[in-house]
Amino acid sequence: MKALLLMCLFLTFNSEIVICDFTSLKETNKWYQTSDDVMGGISKSEMLHKSEGVGVFTGEVSTANNGGFAMTRLPVDIKLTNKVKKIVLRVKGDGKMYQFRIKANSGQRYWYVYKFLTTTEMEEIEIPLEKFYPSYRGYRLNKNNFSSNTIKEIGILIGNKKSEDFKLIIDKISIK
Repeated sequence: MKALLLMCLFLTFNSEIVICDFTSLKETNKWYQTSDDVMGGISKSEMLHKSEGVGVFTGEVSTANNGGFAMTRLPVDIKLTNKVKKIVLRVKGDGKMYQFRIKANSGQRYWYVYKFLTTTEMEEIEIPLEKFYPSYRGYRLNKNNFSSNTIKEIGILIGNKKSEDFKLIIDKISIK
């Protein structure tokens, strides 16, 4: 009974929902890649699992053949409460701009997007849910920002309109 009470108190004060923490290879294998090869481009990417318990989204973006992006995606099934207000990324980047993306339902053709700039140090990036704007193929849509009570897919995209190698180390992705 005491243990149950302590657990309830912990859950009351700790409203963090961990989406992904890369503690096992199994978690990393759930991610899949999408790139500009769907339209003739030649960009390449992969999600790797490192023994330190981090995921590494890495590859090279090429603007050849009208290409220029690489993305890693993870299907999820998250029910949001009124208490959760932001997504928290714990990452170490390469000084490049990335996009964190969410979908409110699996049939949705557009993403809600938030751009973030990385540093070469491990850092926490907090993204308020209401700051995600709707976008389709790089164009901002005339719709409201994210306000759903579900998230069905997340993604990380790099597409800075230039050819470049990239490496984003991901320690944890959570919602608070």
